[in-house]
Amino acid sequence: MNQNDDTGNDDDIAGCIYKALENYFRRLDGEKPAAVYEMVIRSVERPMLAVVLKQTGGNQTLAAEILGINRNTLRKKLVDLKLLG
Repeated sequence: MNQNDDTGNDDDIAGCIYKALENYFRRLDGEKPAAVYEMVIRSVERPMLAVVLKQTGGNQTLAAEILGINRNTLRKKLVDLKLLG
């Protein structure tokens, strides 16, 4: 992705998010958007954590390391997002 191009392409995460947000705003049809930041973070965070956990075989310590966050932070997010049984 070009450093000055925020649109990315359809094959990268930024491009997918860009396209999804463009569609979101188009579908609003004049309605006022609300809490877009939280919506995007939640939409990305849940699948990201699920995939990383799957890749680590459920090893939270390794998952936290890969994500670059503290294990306790990861655990809290997993509980909040109902990804822990």
